[in-house]
Amino acid sequence: MRLSIWPGSLQPYEDILSVARHAEATGWDGVWFADHFMADGELDNAPFQECWTTLAALAAVVPRVRLGTLVVGNTYRHPAVLAKMAANVDRISGGRFVLGLGGSWQANEHRAYGIPFYTVPERLARLDEACQVILGLFQQERTTFQGRYYELDNAPLSPKPVQDPFPLLIGGGGEKVTLRIAARYAQEWNARADLKTMIHKMRVLDEHCAEFGRDPRSIQRSTMALIGVTDDEAEERRMHENAPFSPLLSGPPDRIHEQVMSYANAGVDELIVPDFNLGTGDAKLEALDRILACAGPAARRGN
Repeated sequence: MRLSIWPGSLQPYEDILSVARHAEATGWDGVWFADHFMADGELDNAPFQECWTTLAALAAVVPRVRLGTLVVGNTYRHPAVLAKMAANVDRISGGRFVLGLGGSWQANEHRAYGIPFYTVPERLARLDEACQVILGLFQQERTTFQGRYYELDNAPLSPKPVQDPFPLLIGGGGEKVTLRIAARYAQEWNARADLKTMIHKMRVLDEHCAEFGRDPRSIQRSTMALIGVTDDEAEERRMHENAPFSPLLSGPPDRIHEQVMSYANAGVDELIVPDFNLGTGDAKLEALDRILACAGPAARRGN
């Protein structure tokens, strides 16, 4: 099982770069970044780093690790434009980029920037068509597509991504539509869920794969969880009271080991760890080292 880091968008680029370089140097497998323009909630006016320019910059200066969007809001860009962007970042990185794509959910930024939000069924229908557009552009010299929402007329995409096939990740846990889209088009799938829920949703994904005649093992599965390493029970309680995200794996190193191992044994291929609760500066880098020391060996023994 891979272990990857998710730097928060509210920190300066210099801090994101520091986290990414530290992750690369110390043995983490990937760096993921959210595709939003502003925070959701009371911090909506705070400085917020843009996803694609950040990832392109990291692709040029941070070697080895996989880089990915967690996840792109499909409503923000035409899928043909998105495919062109993804191909270019993949080439900048030397073939280390994963395009994570979802139907979009954050209402406040749609409202603030005048981006149509649509209904949930409409957003998911657009996501389905977007997958067809993107994969067509990656796989064909020229693509013509006539859908309900998108049209392409003999459209080229050159240069192609380095990776072939290119890894398209679908993000979301909706069992009737989103997981079906993942089963049909994706090489990877991501959802935020506790382990019990994740196991259930992986079974649903397998059922959708059977519908399309796909080997379920051809789709890698990932999820995310905060991690807090501590031997102090009072501190652990405070971690849960103040957690900015869920789920939270907490406790002393041996318990972190066991919890991460449970993800690996359940068939999760990648655990993505947000840095939202790890402090700043050197304290954050030290926290990353503590997490990797107890979680990394557990995950890799779970392969």
